[in-house]
Amino acid sequence: MREKKKLPLAFWIFIGLLVGITAGLLLMRAQPFGMQGADFAKQYIQPFGTIFLNLLKFIVVPIVVCSITVGVISMEDIRRVGAIGSKTIIYYMCTTAFAVTLALLLSSVAKDLFVVLDTSSAVYEPGEAQNIMDTLVNIFPANFIQPLANASMLQVIVIALFLGFGILLAKEKGVLAGQVVESFNEVFLKIMDFIIKLSPIGVACLICPVVAENGPKLLTNLIMVLAVTYAGYILHMVVVYSITVKTLAGISPIRFFKEMLPAILMAFSSASSVGTLPFTLESSERLGARREIAGFVLPLGCTINMDGTAIYQGVCVVFIAACYGMDLTFGQMITIILTATLASIGTAGVPGAGLVMLAMVLESVGLPVAGIGLIVGIDRIFDMGRTVVNITGDASCAVIVSRLDEKKNNACQATA
Repeated sequence: MREKKKLPLAFWIFIGLLVGITAGLLLMRAQPFGMQGADFAKQYIQPFGTIFLNLLKFIVVPIVVCSITVGVISMEDIRRVGAIGSKTIIYYMCTTAFAVTLALLLSSVAKDLFVVLDTSSAVYEPGEAQNIMDTLVNIFPANFIQPLANASMLQVIVIALFLGFGILLAKEKGVLAGQVVESFNEVFLKIMDFIIKLSPIGVACLICPVVAENGPKLLTNLIMVLAVTYAGYILHMVVVYSITVKTLAGISPIRFFKEMLPAILMAFSSASSVGTLPFTLESSERLGARREIAGFVLPLGCTINMDGTAIYQGVCVVFIAACYGMDLTFGQMITIILTATLASIGTAGVPGAGLVMLAMVLESVGLPVAGIGLIVGIDRIFDMGRTVVNITGDASCAVIVSRLDEKKNNACQATA
């Protein structure tokens, strides 16, 4: 008897996305049990999405610790870890700088569509931003447990790196510890597979309240800034990632985006790079990225690679300036590019983190931080798109670095 072919997970996630959007649109006009539709979605539907997101976040820290540690062990040479890390950081910084430059160009062309608004109601209290030295100090944990409990990703990565280094340096005495970590890594991967199977339900429950609450706001004056931002998102992914994966990794852009579809849909609904990490890991491995490299590059990307956030900042800064009747100088635009690129380091891959970065960028060019109040109401809609760009950039880096490392190894073997 011929075995029935299973439909891919991306199909079911897409169905979940459609169901969630449809339910959200219906709830915009409905009043179930005498409640506003948006309130009903928040109170009775969103909690199931939150449970799913919590499960993803629960598995992220053990996956990051074990995958990076196993990756370091499998490389067998600390110098090789440094070489891969340097390639990763250079790629992330270059694409982020290009992203914010693209955003400034697009928004400058479209700035005549941004009108001066009444800014008297624009109120926003920015979170406390850290300077570069504080960020550097906070990369290194003071104890082992707290960063794991708080999911402080940079510190978790540092813990995993030192754990891997220690096992390598211990040589024969570290073999047992390495085997234990590898065993736990396999266990957590199986748990991750189970959680991912719940994703269609989770996606539907996450997107429904967003649509129910923000649907009407898409028809306001902010439609133009949303349109320009999403144009930047799409252009950056289609042009930059297509070119880089084709030229540096030899992967067809069509295949790349096809394999990335489950991660893209999850990122769009959850607006969390960290929560999407298990999906991004699976997609990257299907594209040919070796597990030890993907396990190192992707968690790092969740923290320092913010191409989508950089595009969002570039467009929103020009929009806020236009709302206040101000024009940005060329020098201010250069400052925005540098600040947005550097500010991406250490920003958490969780919903809403882009607002803190945007406050830093606005302050760097002397624009009122209160201008964030003009867009904060629909920040979640910006956030869904920029998360998609962020995780797609992470995956492109994983497959590219993996391919470059493979070429280097082949060249070394040929000359040996």
